[in-house]
Amino acid sequence: MVVAMGVITPPVGINVYVIKGVAKNVPLEVIFSGVWPFLIAASVCIALLIIFPQIALFLPNL
Repeated sequence: MVVAMGVITPPVGINVYVIKGVAKNVPLEVIFSGVWPFLIAASVCIALLIIFPQIALFLPNL
């Protein structure tokens, strides 16, 4: 999860530059601004996993 956040986080967001290569007419600032909802959602997921590790350990404990 943290690595997924790292590849979309400015300024190194490798995936953002890949999208820029595909959508050449879209400015880089617009792509980086579109990343924030996904970054917030990933942060919430990581916070939930830290607070409640049982979520991630449910299947292995079976």
